Amino acid sequence: MARRPRPGYLLAAVALVIAGLVAAYVLGGQGAAGDTRETGRASASPATAPFDVSSMLRPSGRMLGVVDNKTPWQYGIVKTFTEQAGRAPDIREYYTSWGEDFDPEGNAFLWKHGQLPMLALVPVDTSLARVAEGAEDAYIRRLARQVAAYRGPLALSFAGEMNSPWNGWGPGHQEPSDFVGAWRHLHDVFHRLGVTNVIWVWNPHVVDTASKGELHTYFPGNDYVDWVGVVGYYGPVDGVAFSTLFTPTLKEIARFCDKPVLITETGVAQGSSKQAQIRDLFKGAHDAGVIGLVWYDQRKTWPGSSQPTDWRIDTSLGAQAAFRVESARAGFGHPFTGD
Repeated sequence: MARRPRPGYLLAAVALVIAGLVAAYVLGGQGAAGDTRETGRASASPATAPFDVSSMLRPSGRMLGVVDNKTPWQYGIVKTFTEQAGRAPDIREYYTSWGEDFDPEGNAFLWKHGQLPMLALVPVDTSLARVAEGAEDAYIRRLARQVAAYRGPLALSFAGEMNSPWNGWGPGHQEPSDFVGAWRHLHDVFHRLGVTNVIWVWNPHVVDTASKGELHTYFPGNDYVDWVGVVGYYGPVDGVAFSTLFTPTLKEIARFCDKPVLITETGVAQGSSKQAQIRDLFKGAHDAGVIGLVWYDQRKTWPGSSQPTDWRIDTSLGAQAAFRVESARAGFGHPFTGD
């Protein structure tokens, strides 16, 4: 039979419970107040300290990445790329539409497996002027907190290819000044909230027959950019060589920006010149001193085209061999680890 506790013990137990509840309330209230004020300076123990990307902003090696429109958890593209390229990618780029939540667990999965996540945030059906004036701040604050909670590095591109008329935020649709204002405001809100794990990637398309926007009018400033990303493809229209596809754009950017350059989307269309163009791409990227390139390993029908274009590495044995040999020869492969 259980022994009944004496009244003194009961009083002591009740006092301990009350004291614990008061302490929890006080500490919890401080945390909530810090969040409401959005200082972004909430205290953290060493085990949960925010990730700081400052040591990653000037990489010493050349990265090799892959991009598709799948979520971070859909890891098939990484496995396929590893089989085709003969090595795992260092970057896994994916797209997220404005208004969608960030996935901390999915990005942590990528980082743990050696891929730097790169999020291309697409402002579909969003006014850049509204973003710039603060009308979208509720979403920006939510996104910033979700990114910070991931506690790993994230390369973030916003409204990429902003100089291209086929995008709803490009020329003929929204003004360069609205893009600059939106970029700066997005960056500033993240900064005010103390987010330190984002590499900011400004990401225009190469200047060609379709993308003619003046690049400097879209540049938000060196204080707002960590890496410059450039998008450009070999074929089927403009790209035939690095010297004509990328070099003019890189020279133009160098006039107003000295940030590291990452080719954030590229590929070589299937055709009789694919092997030679793969060699040209890696040699040109090496000689230009870019910090890496991200391959679009897909077969896709582009808007305005009547048939699909095949950018995949293994469209032929020769193309696959050229990719493996030339990427290694040019020193592309900068493995990350998700500690």
